Amino acid sequence: MPFLPTAPVRIQPYFGYRNRERLFVTVRALRARKSEFEKRGKWRAMRTMMAQFASHEVKELPVELEVRSPSGETRRHQGVSDKEGFVHFDIRLEGDWPYEEHPAWETVTFHWKNGAGEQCVDGHILAPGESTGLAMISDIDDTIIETGITGNFRAVLRNWRRVLMQMPSERILVPGADMFYNALGGNEGLPEGKGHAGDHQPASRRPFFYVSSSPWNLFSYLVTYMKGRGLPLGPISLRDWGLNRETFGSSSHGAHKRAAIEGILETYPDIKFALLGDDSQGDLTAFSAIAVDNPHRVRAVFIRKVGEAMSPEELAAEAALKAANIPLWLGEGYEEGEKFLASIGLLEDAEARTIVDSVGKGETTESVEVEA
Repeated sequence: MPFLPTAPVRIQPYFGYRNRERLFVTVRALRARKSEFEKRGKWRAMRTMMAQFASHEVKELPVELEVRSPSGETRRHQGVSDKEGFVHFDIRLEGDWPYEEHPAWETVTFHWKNGAGEQCVDGHILAPGESTGLAMISDIDDTIIETGITGNFRAVLRNWRRVLMQMPSERILVPGADMFYNALGGNEGLPEGKGHAGDHQPASRRPFFYVSSSPWNLFSYLVTYMKGRGLPLGPISLRDWGLNRETFGSSSHGAHKRAAIEGILETYPDIKFALLGDDSQGDLTAFSAIAVDNPHRVRAVFIRKVGEAMSPEELAAEAALKAANIPLWLGEGYEEGEKFLASIGLLEDAEARTIVDSVGKGETTESVEVEA
């Protein structure tokens, strides 16, 4: 039974992104209070987390997206929520939409009506910089946060205490993830505060995108976690969970990630990417297939080892990357990644000394040098 089914309808914006021609952003219409992840005892925590999963979606709600072009022209685009409450905006941008020199968060505004009248809320769109030549696509679970909040339904049940009774501040950071991600070009460029459509705020030095098999219900939880740990924010591609084989089947994780990553690659044909993940949910196999199909777009693959011996599929994926001359790093800790950073070209620029000092000098597997 949904919590607070009579609460006013609100819109939950998710982080969007754009290139010079198109803008992509998703929102969800819900009857639920805004999430507050404060540590106030285990039962309050459990109630807060149960409310995330028991959200009451609102279908057929008209939602308007307001965007303002760099020239100052304002346009509104119409959308209607589907049966799960989602509105997916895919907008063709009219006129000239250049990038700034460095990545930026651009503000848009969503409008809707509820019982209290006209409502609006800001959303944030990531635009890469004119100087952006390399961006990051990262997994979340066991890559930046210790596992327990995703996987199939049985995995959620096994980890029910962690899922339902730990606030973001209590979750365990994968050791060194914050240091390593900031060395890769991330920083706290956080979209915050109330602005107006068209306002800009600085983002990370390099764009970060995240893909995960977590349900959309955990978006606010994950953003709170990232902010609290000093991790770079970026658009997060999650999944709509349902009680069906497509959602809970293990093969669906890789399919979801592949589709999300391929969509990002298609959006930014002039940008190369590094793929970062772990070996707990088939990231090596999925990333290898993408990299081999796009050898000139994927600069390197980084896999944090958390499992046991590699499966035959993972061994084949490793061999395929080697044959395609795409650098692969396999290691148990981020402190071991200096040579990997060199292999994707980061040690060729002015950030070299900072990266070396931050990451340290550890052993790595063999890397293949590639051109910048």
